[in-house]
Amino acid sequence: MTFKFHKTSLFALSMALSSFAFASTAPAMAQQTETPPAATETVDIDPALWVLKDEDTTIYLFGTVHVLKPGLSWFDEAVKDAFDSSDELILEVVEPDQTEMQKLVFSLAVDSENPLRSKLNPEQQGIYDNAMTSLGLPGNAFDQFEPWFAGINLGILPLLKAGYDVNSGAEKVLALEAKAAGKTIGQLETVEQQLGYFDGLPEKSQVEFLIDSAAAVDDTTTQIDTMVDFWGSANVKKLGDFLHASLSDEAIYDALLTKRNANWVEWIKTRMDKPGTVFIAVGAGHLAGKDSVQAMLSANDLKATRIEY
Repeated sequence: MTFKFHKTSLFALSMALSSFAFASTAPAMAQQTETPPAATETVDIDPALWVLKDEDTTIYLFGTVHVLKPGLSWFDEAVKDAFDSSDELILEVVEPDQTEMQKLVFSLAVDSENPLRSKLNPEQQGIYDNAMTSLGLPGNAFDQFEPWFAGINLGILPLLKAGYDVNSGAEKVLALEAKAAGKTIGQLETVEQQLGYFDGLPEKSQVEFLIDSAAAVDDTTTQIDTMVDFWGSANVKKLGDFLHASLSDEAIYDALLTKRNANWVEWIKTRMDKPGTVFIAVGAGHLAGKDSVQAMLSANDLKATRIEY
């Protein structure tokens, strides 16, 4: 089976990862500090929030963006009220120990026997070299890695250069707040599972992904700017259309969205049998579109209601 990546596939695929899997693929030169850079101004935004409840259980559903520019004021009003009232925070994955994270990434991503550039034809090498030059990277920077790893990095680096920051991402903020408040923090998946979605692709598909990533280097920031605008204004329909448009391959769409959403719905169904209040934060694309978590919950006779604020 082969997969064809389209114009915005890099962006949609990268955003399907949790913030920690997303950030952990960045090379050492792009690693950031624990404290986000100071913002010059604060912009108030109000992302969408949902709730489902029964007699003794309340579950909030909040869609996140994994990397954001500092200065966006979203952790307030209804979102903060819901978070503060919750006993437990559930993320796609819990941030792992960085030493173990690096071991995992390198165990999956390194191919020391077959240099990356040897897998590219002359036309592909030209596109790749242009992207590396545009980012100020030496041409051999990713030679020891598999194409999927280089492809994700070519999606991350333009964002970091444009002022986006993993530590300003919604999950990072929520995790730090939960730790400070002594809340329980759980996960729906593992980082190994998430990176495995890429590592499991055939090499031909990985190369296509890399070259699409390289060709889109100059457009990546514009794409996330657009997505953040839709997210911050709670325009769920436009957000869903935008994120899902590039996932035209049914197998990719199924692996990254529908199967994962279905697994999470099963988790929610089970959790509804236990009393308490839970705040679930997952990538915003999972809470938008016809195969969203809310749509699947509805098919299972569980109604998630949008909180207007």
